[in-house]
This record gives sequence, structure tokens and C-alpha cells, in this order.
Amino acid sequence: MVLFNHKGYVGYAEFDEEAGIFSGQVINISRDVVTFWGETIEESQKEFIISVDGYLEFCQQQNRLPEPPNNNQNQEFQLN
Repeated sequence: MVLFNHKGYVGYAEFDEEAGIFSGQVINISRDVVTFWGETIEESQKEFIISVDGYLEFCQQQNRLPEPPNNNQNQEFQLN
């Protein structure tokens, strides 16, 4: 598992052997789902950044506040 951070949002990526890709999601929000994937760790990180930025842009276009990242150090993230 690899962790990424962008604008306070934390994402993880795991290698899916069956699909042959790294897939992941943002883990420090609970209302919305933000996912990403890539064929390499580097590509996954780029796609994570694109996904977070896309989520923020989508919320702005919908005139709604994005869910703020929960960066409580005592929070346990559940990885699916």
C-alpha cells in the first residue's frame, strides 16, 4: 500500500494483481467517494492529484462545499 497527500486529502493505492493496476481512493473523507488508478505508482499518484482537483472543481461547479479532509491524527481509516 502507498499513501499520497494533496491539498490535505489522503489517498492510498494498492496493487490489484488480477487487474494489473494500482487502484485507490481518498480515505480521509466519508460523505463522498474519490477514486483513482494507474498502471504504476507514479501514474497512480498523478491520477490521485487529478481526482482530488477534479472533485474540488466538481463541487465548485455544483455550488456545494467539498467535504473537508478529516486529518484528525486519532482517526482510524478503514481501508476496503
